[in-house]
Amino acid sequence: MEAVALVGVAVLVLICHFLKWATAGSARKPPEAAGAWPLIGHLHLFGRSGQPLYEALGGLADKYGPIFSIRIGVHHAVVVSSWELAKECFTTLDVVVSSRPKFTAAKILTYDYASFAFSPYGDFWRDMHKITVSDLLSTRRGELLRGIRVSEVQSSLRELYITWVEKRGDLLVEMKQWFGNMNLNVILRMVAGKRYSVGSGDEERMRRIRRVLREFFNLLGVVVIGDAIPFLGWLDMGGELKEMRKTAAEMDSFISEWLEEHRQRRDSDGRKREEDFIDVLLSALDGVDPAGYDADTVIKATCLTLISAATDTTTATMTWALSLLLNNRHALKKVQDELDEHVGMEKLVNESDINKLVYLQAVVKESMRLHAAAPLPGPREFTNDCTLGGYHVQAGTRLILNSWKMQRDPRVWPNPLEFQPERFLSTHKGVDVKGQHFELLPFGGGRRSCPGMSFALQMTHLALAAFLQAFKVTTLNNEPVDMSAIFGLTLIKATPLQLLIQPRLPHQLLSIQTKQNPPP
Repeated sequence: MEAVALVGVAVLVLICHFLKWATAGSARKPPEAAGAWPLIGHLHLFGRSGQPLYEALGGLADKYGPIFSIRIGVHHAVVVSSWELAKECFTTLDVVVSSRPKFTAAKILTYDYASFAFSPYGDFWRDMHKITVSDLLSTRRGELLRGIRVSEVQSSLRELYITWVEKRGDLLVEMKQWFGNMNLNVILRMVAGKRYSVGSGDEERMRRIRRVLREFFNLLGVVVIGDAIPFLGWLDMGGELKEMRKTAAEMDSFISEWLEEHRQRRDSDGRKREEDFIDVLLSALDGVDPAGYDADTVIKATCLTLISAATDTTTATMTWALSLLLNNRHALKKVQDELDEHVGMEKLVNESDINKLVYLQAVVKESMRLHAAAPLPGPREFTNDCTLGGYHVQAGTRLILNSWKMQRDPRVWPNPLEFQPERFLSTHKGVDVKGQHFELLPFGGGRRSCPGMSFALQMTHLALAAFLQAFKVTTLNNEPVDMSAIFGLTLIKATPLQLLIQPRLPHQLLSIQTKQNPPP
């Protein structure tokens, strides 16, 4: 009798499994885009050359609608391109789409997913996200670190002014480098208490760090053959795996050095210090091995995430905004007129002035709409079967949000390809960029949205306002700015942004070193 009962249970289990499979197979699924190749599916769309991936996926959305599926080798992915579906993802389905898929670049470059930005959704992510949001990037700590942002911006302006005086005429400045160096020093002071000043022999080290960070972001956007077809994971036909390992080792050497310096200082002091992010993390993770990682690995992975994101994406946003202003000189004049009216010419702009600069804020929003630093935010993975837009989506499917397409939707944005900051002062006045308005998601949405958005906005507004208050700017021969882009994990301007500058503020303002939190 027991044997008969066991056979009956086995048959029942098989019937239930078959019914579940049959039901899932017959459910209405998102349309699959044509053009899949044998074995690799749509992996050819992810190549480094040719049409950018966000544009290719946008073209498929025109054909198949705001939700469709593609195959990345053995993996299925759903591409979403409308604000309505984005809202459904990040509200109703937020928990279901809050995990990350595993892929080679993240494994190699983020210490085997020890970075909370790339770790799967679960206890480890929740713990590290809580520490990051409440201890590192909280409003209170942001206020405590305000002086660092202000002093670095003002020091960078002063260095430009001194160089202009030495040259005695129009000064040609490469703005991607200028913004990048400034942002790097701000975040390095916050994270590690480090600063690399121009003219002090630190330029080579700064160039190395910035180069490694840029390679880090480029490589994070690479899909290797093993990600699509796991049994071919040993292949490295393009040399990407070798590049990833080299970049990971270089970045680790910097961060390990900073961590060791902090630990030695902490031991020699005989007391706990909480002066920068590494100090905070050393205290928060003292005696803890989260999710099986050792504390040092988690600290290094967290610091790498914060430094790379703050430097790369913020620099990209500033560069795109300034490029758009130079291609729309009437908007550039409006920004500087607003600065003259609300700040004046007798003091340097400060963070407390930003709330009055509503046109500048509109310029930043419009820049993020047209040229989001992450046109395809980091991929998500559905952890349960669900229904999205009336279609059945199975657990394990990847989610790709095409923000680039969504933020150019003519249903929402009239004349979507035109740079019109005024729309955020009239028809779209109430729309912000912090994840509550799903038609504009430059920082992503839901619980997995970028926790550093407040820092990014503070730095972008202050740096642009300070630079445009301090200097008259123009391009060489008044030529338009080349807006071609390079896309890795982030979207950056492909060519240098070289500008001629002249002071527009009284010289005594630019020649005085800031006394508030001077650089160390």
